[in-house]
Amino acid sequence: MRFYPTFFRIVFSGMDAERAHRIGFALIRAVDLTPVGWALRRLCAPDPSLATTAFGVEFPSPFGLAAGFDKGGRGVLALTALGFGHVEIGTITGRAQPGNPAPRLFRLVEDRAVINRMGFNNDGAVAAAPRLRAARQRLTRRSGGQQRPVVGVNIGKTKKVDIADAVADYLVSTEQLAPVADYLVVNVSSPNTPGLRLLQSVESLRPLLEAVRSTADSAAGRHVPLLVKIAPDLTDQDLDDVGALALDLGLDGIVATNTTITRENLATDPATVMAMGVGGLSGAPLKARSLEVLTRLRSAVGDHLAIVSVGGVETPDDVLERLEAGATLVQGYTAFLYEGPFWARRINRGLLRARRTSPA
Repeated sequence: MRFYPTFFRIVFSGMDAERAHRIGFALIRAVDLTPVGWALRRLCAPDPSLATTAFGVEFPSPFGLAAGFDKGGRGVLALTALGFGHVEIGTITGRAQPGNPAPRLFRLVEDRAVINRMGFNNDGAVAAAPRLRAARQRLTRRSGGQQRPVVGVNIGKTKKVDIADAVADYLVSTEQLAPVADYLVVNVSSPNTPGLRLLQSVESLRPLLEAVRSTADSAAGRHVPLLVKIAPDLTDQDLDDVGALALDLGLDGIVATNTTITRENLATDPATVMAMGVGGLSGAPLKARSLEVLTRLRSAVGDHLAIVSVGGVETPDDVLERLEAGATLVQGYTAFLYEGPFWARRINRGLLRARRTSPA
């Protein structure tokens, strides 16, 4: 199952990154519709002993796929078949939008990293909601009475909406998507939507989260766990402030972290990196900072809310390190592009081996 790195090098490495993503994602979805898809689901299913509970929801594994890979909920069934304990869909906006002009996705192979300035390209909350509802129903039938994979939904601001009208825009997505989400994430940390990161200030974040929380529960007719996704570029004081706000509002958790705007300590030639332009950097170079943010947040919030750690996660040891540092759940994304379709299975098998060999 380690054939994929060679396949990537031969087939995808010289191809435009966004085109490679579209082709790879289409292949994953197509295979799921064949008898091979059934076999993959059996082969990749997490061992029941890996089940974990976060914010009142049971997850088949603590390891899941971060938002960004499936922006519109078109591949939920196929992605969960690969062994992810949860798949976070999005970012989805209140209105459909094409995103930023291409090229907008770039690989830094030497760094096992990606720079993207996709710009929340998606077909909007109204279009995504019925798609997600149908996917969740099919997942329930597939699970055959066992725990089904969890589907989270990540929502963000429509680019054309003025920052002063951001709350109303988020509420459009909330009303549509909260009823079909196992949990909801408010994304205020992408660097690719002008002004979005301004919403991370406590003064702006409080009214936004209060409004989304109230609307989500009302629209769904139940409590929908609510989390906020933050950037790795916040100062320690900002992290403490966000943690305090999350506790004060009674949020269910924090997703840490999004991509970074820094370009430090990269092996890729600086001129090449500069030519790629602006955007968020993800992947292995984010590992150390993401772990620092996790540690700081856990210290700030104690055991009172969940932390979903994401950023630079590649191996079972990385996942274990995050869990031991206080993460409730762990997500990955960029390494999926480099490691291929059996990545989640390898992570889960590594977690299971560690659990079986650890002292009682």
